[in-house]
Amino acid sequence: SLYEVPRSLEISLSLLRLKWVDRFKPNLDELRGIIKPNTKLITLTHPNNPTGSQITEKTLREAIGIAEEHDIHLMVDETYRDLTFDEPPPLAATLSKNAISLTSMSKVYGLPGIRIGWAVADKSVIEGVRAVREQMTICNSAFGEVIALEVLKRRKQVLNDMRSKMMSNYEIVKEWMDQQSWLEWIEPEGGVVCAPRLRNGGSTRELCELLVRKYRTFVVPGYGLEMDEYFRLGYGGDREELVVGLEMLKKALEELSSSS
Repeated sequence: SLYEVPRSLEISLSLLRLKWVDRFKPNLDELRGIIKPNTKLITLTHPNNPTGSQITEKTLREAIGIAEEHDIHLMVDETYRDLTFDEPPPLAATLSKNAISLTSMSKVYGLPGIRIGWAVADKSVIEGVRAVREQMTICNSAFGEVIALEVLKRRKQVLNDMRSKMMSNYEIVKEWMDQQSWLEWIEPEGGVVCAPRLRNGGSTRELCELLVRKYRTFVVPGYGLEMDEYFRLGYGGDREELVVGLEMLKKALEELSSSS
C-alpha cells in the first residue's frame, strides 16, 4: 500500500528496488539518484516486509540526512520494529523533524481488524495529517480503542510472548529452508515474514496456484509484489499449522520438480 495508494491517486513515484545482491538493504546512492526536484517524500520500511531485512542506525541517519538535504520528509514504516532479532535503530522521528515514524496494532499485536495505528512526527506534520484524516473518518471505533488500550497496558508481556513465538517458528523455517534444494533466501533479521525464491529462477505463480488448488495452503505470490521469482512466507501463527504448511509446500515443490 505504500506505493499502490499513491499510484491510485496518480501521484508520480520513483521506486527504489531492494536487491538480492544488497541483501535487500536500501542502496542510498541509488536513492540519491532517483530524487527529483518535485520529490516530496521518501518512504522506507524496516524491518522490511516481506524480506525481513533491517537497516542499521547508520543507514537510517544517512537516509534522514538525504531528506534534510532536500528539505523533504522521510516516512519510516516501523510496524515490525518490536520484532527484530537484534536491537533496532532508534525511532526515526526521534532523530529529526524531517522524519516520520509509523506503526500500528496490525502486525506485532495481531489486531488488524481494529484499524488503529499512529504516527510520530513534527507538530506541523501531525496537524496536516489530522486535517486530512478528519475528512476521511471522523473517529476510530471506540470498541477498537478499548481493545488497543488493554493490549498496550500489557505491552511487555504481549511482546515477550510474540518474540518467543517468532524465534521458535523462525528456527522451524530456517531448519526447513536449509534442507530445500529448490529454494534459497536471504535470512530475515526481524518480523514474521520472509521471501524465499526459486533457486533456478522463474515465476512462483505455478507453485502458488498448485499450493492453493491441491494442497489447500496459501503463500503470497511474488508477482503481486513485483517480485515475480519470490513468494512471501509468514511464520507468525500457530506452530502446528506452520509445520503442516511447510510439509505441503515441500510436496508442491517436489511435484513441480518431477513434472519439469
